[in-house]
Amino acid sequence: MEFMSHSSTFLLPVIPPEKNQPSLTYALVVLNQHLPRFAPLLWEHAKIRVCADGGANRVYDEMPLLLPQQDASQVRTRYKPDIIKGDMDSIRTEVLDFYKNLGTKIVDESHDQDTTDLHKCVAHICDLTSNIDKSTLRILVTGALGGRFDHEIGNINVLCRFSDTRIILLSDDCLIHLLPMNYRHKIHIQSSVEGPHCGLIPIGMPSGSSTTTGLKWDLNDTKMKFGGLVSTSNIVKEDIVTVKSDSDLLWTISIKKP
Repeated sequence: MEFMSHSSTFLLPVIPPEKNQPSLTYALVVLNQHLPRFAPLLWEHAKIRVCADGGANRVYDEMPLLLPQQDASQVRTRYKPDIIKGDMDSIRTEVLDFYKNLGTKIVDESHDQDTTDLHKCVAHICDLTSNIDKSTLRILVTGALGGRFDHEIGNINVLCRFSDTRIILLSDDCLIHLLPMNYRHKIHIQSSVEGPHCGLIPIGMPSGSSTTTGLKWDLNDTKMKFGGLVSTSNIVKEDIVTVKSDSDLLWTISIKKP
């Protein structure tokens, strides 16, 4: 079974090149929750920046607060989203006009009430990047965790609906991404910025067999399901964690405070 490699190097100020690996393309999606403290860093790493509806309000209001030593108007002009996409029920008129005048593309999909704003943004990014190798694309999502629980579940559902796309949900406290069952997984731990607390959660169906290395409480052909055992409050012990499972799993790891 082929290995899939994972790394949170996007949380580092400079992304080190991976030996014998093609460079990655990062896209950033901003949802309508508070920006994490490292949002400016993610913005600089990203080649495509998409705000989902009210996420544009967050960039307009909160990016200057994250860069208090800089002039607020200059920050707003510099951190201009490439695209604002969604049903346009949350974005304020003055914010929409501000970014439209700066040349941001506005995509109104208020006619589509069957998919979430994150779903719309991920689908659009996949269309925009159809000419690149999907394995080199990483979609970073801020504001996906916290707030209403149904929104969180909807965002996790997007991970499953786009299981062949590498999507990472981020908050100030942790990140979450999918480990598809048709791969073995090698997770390179960036110990300066993440850990040690972590978890592995079966999603979509129970796991009849999950095996790991590199954790304080490793799984060894372990069964996991809701209503039974799930691996929460685990601890990373090694620089590399490996995971093999007969079901899709969610991997989550804490993000360190500065």
